[in-house]
Amino acid sequence: MPRKYRSTKLFYKYYLNWIHLYKDGAVRPVTLDKYYLTYRKLRVLAPALHMNELNRQTYQELLNRYSETHEKQTTLDFHHHLKAALVDALDNGDLERDPTRRAIIKGCTQHHKKSKFLNLYELRLLLNHLHLEQEINWDWFILLVAKTGLRFAEALALTPQDFDFEKQLIVINKSWNYKEKVGHFQPTKNESSNRSVITDWKLMNQFRALVEKKEKSWPIFVPHKQRVFNSTVNNLLEKYCYKLDIPVISIHGLRHTHASLLLYDGVSIASVAQRLGHANTTTTQETYLHIIEELKNKDSDKILHHLSQL
Repeated sequence: MPRKYRSTKLFYKYYLNWIHLYKDGAVRPVTLDKYYLTYRKLRVLAPALHMNELNRQTYQELLNRYSETHEKQTTLDFHHHLKAALVDALDNGDLERDPTRRAIIKGCTQHHKKSKFLNLYELRLLLNHLHLEQEINWDWFILLVAKTGLRFAEALALTPQDFDFEKQLIVINKSWNYKEKVGHFQPTKNESSNRSVITDWKLMNQFRALVEKKEKSWPIFVPHKQRVFNSTVNNLLEKYCYKLDIPVISIHGLRHTHASLLLYDGVSIASVAQRLGHANTTTTQETYLHIIEELKNKDSDKILHHLSQL
């Protein structure tokens, strides 16, 4: 006989228990906070929804209520957090069918946001404008992220001993917790984020001179006993973008720019995913879908041109 679903627990309580069981102590605090935020939203939006009442319609109604005050991307994130728990509930026999199947993601009107990417011309304008002094400053940080695609916290955590100057590699094996008053090293976002990133000889020679007198095990961009804020770098970057009359971009946008330009230049998705420290190529494909689609169109032209020569 087919297995009957058996959970009649309130959905928000089931979700909270799922967080305790699978996420507490297993993910970084910043990621865990996002799950708990989803729980708080769920409790407000569906305080009386039981697990045995979940189906495609009731789940879609929940998403629709959330989307009334959130943009489409935020609604998608909310959906992904809930779906992870519901897939486990389905595997455990607590649900008979997947209520998230073919869910429609909606969202309210987007607010004006910073651009995610710069094109090659705009990036060159920005890098040529940087004030690269003989001592470490935030302009060097901008250059480093633009050329490596590192996450903000990964770049902050770099110490002199993370630079392999002979092999032109930067070793990423930790990040810097800058969100607490007293910053400290912490693990990278995931196991795939532990990697070595190759870069050009010019950048390595520049940093060889910059870090040779620095404390070997201390982050080169973090002054002792001083707190670092990502807004400091983003505000500087914004000022440069306005001055150069190019799209205003965040430091994380430089990471996106780095990846998009590599893809446009023909670097494989697998290599870009590994360079960025993505857990799998699916993440890369979803993030840069519009670029991949554009490249597919170019490939189709190449295929047709090749076939016409036969």
